[in-house]
Amino acid sequence: MESRYKKYQTIERLNEVEGKEVTLRGWVYNIRSKGKLHFIILRDGTGICQCVVFSGNVLPEIFESAKSLTQESSIIVTGMVKKEERAPGGYEIDVKDIEIIQITNDYPITPKEHGDAFLIEHRHLWLRSSKQHAIMRIRAAVIKAIRDFFDGNGFKLMDSPLLTPNACEGTSTLFETNYFDFGKAYLSQSGQLYAEASAFALGRVYTFGPTFRAERSKTRKHLTEFWMVEPEMAFFDLNDDMELAEDLVEYIVQFVLKTCQQELKTLERDTAPLEKVKRPFYRMSYTEAVDWLIANKVPLKKYVDGKEVDIHPFPWGEDFGTVQEEAIMEQFDKPCIIHRYPTDVKAFYMKRDPENSKVVLAMDMLGPERAGEIIGGSQREDDYDLLLERIKQHDLSVDDFQWYLDLRKYGSVPHSGFGLGVERVVKWISGAKHIREVIPFPRMIYRITP
Repeated sequence: MESRYKKYQTIERLNEVEGKEVTLRGWVYNIRSKGKLHFIILRDGTGICQCVVFSGNVLPEIFESAKSLTQESSIIVTGMVKKEERAPGGYEIDVKDIEIIQITNDYPITPKEHGDAFLIEHRHLWLRSSKQHAIMRIRAAVIKAIRDFFDGNGFKLMDSPLLTPNACEGTSTLFETNYFDFGKAYLSQSGQLYAEASAFALGRVYTFGPTFRAERSKTRKHLTEFWMVEPEMAFFDLNDDMELAEDLVEYIVQFVLKTCQQELKTLERDTAPLEKVKRPFYRMSYTEAVDWLIANKVPLKKYVDGKEVDIHPFPWGEDFGTVQEEAIMEQFDKPCIIHRYPTDVKAFYMKRDPENSKVVLAMDMLGPERAGEIIGGSQREDDYDLLLERIKQHDLSVDDFQWYLDLRKYGSVPHSGFGLGVERVVKWISGAKHIREVIPFPRMIYRITP
């Protein structure tokens, strides 16, 4: 027996029922009238459709009731599906009946221009606009692509806890809370450490969920709560890690290009740059990147005595910021992986390069079009004594990380992983101006509502 919900017709599937009578449920996106005609633009969450109400095809009371419809009024429309190339989506409904659920009054977000502050304050309603709707559908496609990629390549989803007793990358950017009689606990910065334990059990795993960073950053690329997918693989070295990262990003971009053509069109996104995102990607070592920055006179920007100053030449050993990343990527038309970063600027768990202890076997993938860092990963330190040394160097509690050290005591193997920020990828692919637009309800240092 077919489920009731499966019988509900949706706008995105009108092409399957051309010439048939259907019933659509949704909200009035816009309405205009001309003599004996009302043109209702209906949205139902899957798309928009023009519904034409002709006075000669409906009862007089139905035609009159249509006059009362306002933006975001909720209705049920019944009518015949007709192909119409000029209509949104290529189909329209020749209306026979309208059932009004609610007439909306004074809807705040009108077709006129609104400022960013107003729109973000009304985020719960702003999601209904055509561009925000398109971005959310692209986000859903990115998430589906991620899951399909890993599920289809032998990975198992393993959940890591969001409440943790210790930090993954230091305590300076952690949200802290009290945890019963145990003292302090923290909202997780990453599922990685627990994913390593899962990988030693299942071989290839991935975690997927929200992560939290208490950074006081106000850039267009930072959120305090964001979603990250983190694969972890036993017996993978850094090269394997980079190969997997390239495969994943290519798959995501090509999947969105294939399945979200209408959404990208709505956003007026130039897809030509995205079509170039195919393997192989570009690669540079950190040292090669520094040499390029020096040759191209890209400075390190630092605050000295409260003033921003430019330091020339860019000093080896400093981490890259937005200025350096964007400068490097101006020469590339698809992602570039920077690998082998200085040991002192990376996390304690990253394995030092056996050929050069000044660098670790780490990699960051930078996206084109000012996408910034979309992936960060590394080969993990698999030697017990070397990992213990690094924990002490970072002034971390050995007792807190004893369980993590155990992974190096019992069947240690080379292993690697990375994290991909969902919002960074969606922002890049969709062409959104600000990262707050690519998550349903953004959390930033100055916002925790709605």
